[in-house]
Amino acid sequence: MSELALQVNGKQVSQDVTPRTHLGDFLRDNLRQTGTNLSCEHGVCGSCTVLVDDKPVRSCITFAVACEGKKVTTIEGYDDDAIMRMLRVAFNEYHALQCGFCTPGMLATSRDIVLRLPDADQERVRIELSGNICRCTGYQGITAAVLSVLTRLKEQPDEQVEQLRARSRQNAPREFPVFQAFESFAATKQVNDATPVSTSQASATDKTGGAKEGKGTTVEGGFDLRLPAGQVWTFMTDLNAVAGCLPGAVIQEQDGDRVKGQIAVKFGPMAAAFKGNATLERRDNDRVATLRGEGVDSLSNSRAKGDVTYAIVQKDEHLCRVNVSLAYSLQGPLAQFSRSGLVQDFVKRMIADFGKNVEFRLLNPDADASDIPQSHISPFKLMMSVIWGRIKGLFGR
Repeated sequence: MSELALQVNGKQVSQDVTPRTHLGDFLRDNLRQTGTNLSCEHGVCGSCTVLVDDKPVRSCITFAVACEGKKVTTIEGYDDDAIMRMLRVAFNEYHALQCGFCTPGMLATSRDIVLRLPDADQERVRIELSGNICRCTGYQGITAAVLSVLTRLKEQPDEQVEQLRARSRQNAPREFPVFQAFESFAATKQVNDATPVSTSQASATDKTGGAKEGKGTTVEGGFDLRLPAGQVWTFMTDLNAVAGCLPGAVIQEQDGDRVKGQIAVKFGPMAAAFKGNATLERRDNDRVATLRGEGVDSLSNSRAKGDVTYAIVQKDEHLCRVNVSLAYSLQGPLAQFSRSGLVQDFVKRMIADFGKNVEFRLLNPDADASDIPQSHISPFKLMMSVIWGRIKGLFGR
């Protein structure tokens, strides 16, 4: 046994420990500081991260005796920390936690980012967070929370934070390496029915894909219309006409290709009414357009961003194909539903119903929006059809 003396959360501690005791076990078992979570115990997942002399350390692979005379701070000891006060508010605002298991370590790493990298952009924040594994959030809210604190400190510098940063620079043993940007792997996109997309149209779709732009979830779909592509393109670039075919969509203000409005979505017990704005970007020569929008749900305060890209392809003289790619991300309470297969199948069904409404309006130009047949999507029937479809697919293979 060895006598260990150190400071934990502002209190001096002195206890006997075995030389092989890890810091994480010492904190949890000896001091009952159980906010520090142990998971992989190999220094990989980051859940056990604590601050040792204000620097993040993996407590599951750090011997307790190596911390003799040092200052250790766990999740229980952040109350008086200026950066942590801001991070806690931001984590709550951007829904940066769900089960909360990774949160103690994630906060310690986020504090280090704010302290050490005041000019970090989204890419750098993601690189710095890569050593902390989260199985719930998809990192969208966590990244947004850290960036919001960095932005706030640029706009309204905090004296306590500046003092902490100055002290950190004085105690830095070396310069931290600058990470070089790297290209990620690119996936080839393909619509549901394997309809090929021309090079120019595919490149437009790729620009709004979730993997390249960090948009979160991407859903591909489309529909056929027995109409000339030129006529369909004219209709699809009329924002009022398009909104009239999308159930729950209302345009309140319009200035050219920019609109403000609301879209209400109801799926069983879940309901949302997003108010926001959108801009239409169009390439008339290729008949490719992207509607970029963002909004806030008045019910749950969830935030949504999304790009809807549609490319119109002439298949023959009287038939065209509208390929649709929806890339979206959610922050807030609704984020936990955004990636489920059921929701994505729901979105595909909405795209199909939207196609039917577009066809109805084009074939009945004198009809009013209220004349469009209203479709009702039953969550139970949708779930059963999804399950049955996947069972058939399984046996088909």
